[in-house]
Amino acid sequence: MPKTFTIAATAIFAAIAISSPIANEFSPQIQKFFAESVKPNLSDPAIVAEVKRQNGVHADISAETIQTLDQQWRAEAKQGGGALIDRTMASAASKILKRLKAAHPDTVTEVLVMDNRGLNVGQSDVTSDYMQGDESKWQKTYAVGAGAIFIDEVEFDESTQKFQSQISATISDPATGEPIGAITVGLNIESLL
Repeated sequence: MPKTFTIAATAIFAAIAISSPIANEFSPQIQKFFAESVKPNLSDPAIVAEVKRQNGVHADISAETIQTLDQQWRAEAKQGGGALIDRTMASAASKILKRLKAAHPDTVTEVLVMDNRGLNVGQSDVTSDYMQGDESKWQKTYAVGAGAIFIDEVEFDESTQKFQSQISATISDPATGEPIGAITVGLNIESLL
């Protein structure tokens, strides 16, 4: 990246960061990237099948079991892996999401797909928790219904040292239009400028 662009971008982002909470001024760029690069994957038969399969498995799951799975995931994440994480990261959905991230290495920071309970179905990278249903990425998409899209605020990520935002959307069954889950894509805002 040219030095003058980096300096200008840093100044812009510093001004944005000062006015907290911020509206996401980059929504048009985020929506354009999502429409062109992510949305076509939402009807991928492997992703749809994986989400529907997990919805069936979790049809009668209790809140206690969800909490147990989330605790197991968190423990495995700290240990660098385990049965639940390994199974999820090896899913067909995760393979597609890893390819999506690899196709846009400067832009996509993470991708994850959730079921109708907000539980991880697949992801490009291991998330810190298994249960996303208590977060806006699921509550403002799947819980709202088909066609819902939520763009989160721009935040500075300490681990990557980049300004990032997330766009989330409801995943619907292409055959019925019924909402079945949600997707979240983390984006490096600087690469969208």
